Amino acid sequence: MSKILVIEDEAAIRRVLVKILSEENDSYAVEEAEDGLKGIETIKNNDYDLVLCDIKMPKMDGVEVLEAARKIKPEIPFIMISGHGDLDTAVNTMRLGAFDYISKPPDLNRLLTTVRNALDRKVLVVENKNLKKKVSKNYEMIGESSEIGTIKDMIEKVAPTDARVLITGSNGTGKELVAHWLHEKSPRSSGSFIEVNCAAIPSELIESELFGHVKGAFTSAVKDRAGKFETANKGTIFLDEIGDMSLSAQAKVLRALQESKISRVGSDKDIKVDVRVIAATNKDLKKEIEEGNFREDLYHRLAVILIQVPSLNDRRDDIPLLIEHFSNKITEEQGMAAKTFSDPAIKLLKAYDWTGNIRELRNVVERLIILGGQVVSEDDVKLFASK
Repeated sequence: MSKILVIEDEAAIRRVLVKILSEENDSYAVEEAEDGLKGIETIKNNDYDLVLCDIKMPKMDGVEVLEAARKIKPEIPFIMISGHGDLDTAVNTMRLGAFDYISKPPDLNRLLTTVRNALDRKVLVVENKNLKKKVSKNYEMIGESSEIGTIKDMIEKVAPTDARVLITGSNGTGKELVAHWLHEKSPRSSGSFIEVNCAAIPSELIESELFGHVKGAFTSAVKDRAGKFETANKGTIFLDEIGDMSLSAQAKVLRALQESKISRVGSDKDIKVDVRVIAATNKDLKKEIEEGNFREDLYHRLAVILIQVPSLNDRRDDIPLLIEHFSNKITEEQGMAAKTFSDPAIKLLKAYDWTGNIRELRNVVERLIILGGQVVSEDDVKLFASK
């Protein structure tokens, strides 16, 4: 059932609106408030799917109600009710976030259509929010060690900015999780997060992948194609394993960072891009610079903020939490009954040398869940997690 709140100081109009909505659809639960202050108090204490709000009211006008409500519960759509002299204000409220406005006296068809559209929009907003939560859950940062605490604090400070970040660390430490969280907690989170594994793309194709190409630029270029930088416009591009990028591609990335422009392979036309760049590598880029494999000027452009992700061996206290997390996730994915790990089993796993870091730990936990007992024992670890 959809809950609708009508905020209107004129009792006659308020009654008409409540009557129209209640009689139109028996799945509408309609409540009312006689002024803006009462409306805001009601919104604070209840969950509504839609608010119809008059603009000219005593104590607190509709614009003030809209602005206050968007701070409390920004997902609620507002339809503003305007008198003839309020039309300019009504249009302005849409810039402030109102879904639409209707004029007094309300036209029945226009009112009902606008209400249905606003409720449909609310459903989509909620679905998108839930989907984002599911996506975020896949990239949880598990751990309470001081090392992980430092990284989380850094993310909180850096994410709201557009500063470029270079994430370093061994394979399997979770560099991509840091990149995802920098995006999720940034003002760009509603935009795209485009991931490029520079090590997985052949050097002759990396420029086309990043910057796109025009038809005929090379033999297999049968049509124009946008690159990852264009796709990530208004969002974030994550250049994973950037230490493996060719020098010619590095030169183009440098230009994109310096000028916020790219050009497709085979074209001299500039394309403006607004992209936040996050990069990661498992290599020592300063050593790569000395050996002539990486551009120093690009390094300094990328490394505005440096985040070093520790190895699992450097954060062993997080291993029990990671085991529990992976165990719950894997049994859910496999449709299996939940399993637990005995204290001796966990102690033994904490003592292992995790050269493959978190990725290796996850694989071992999955193997133990499939092959071990209902309570994974120390013997199971010795038998199935041998290194």
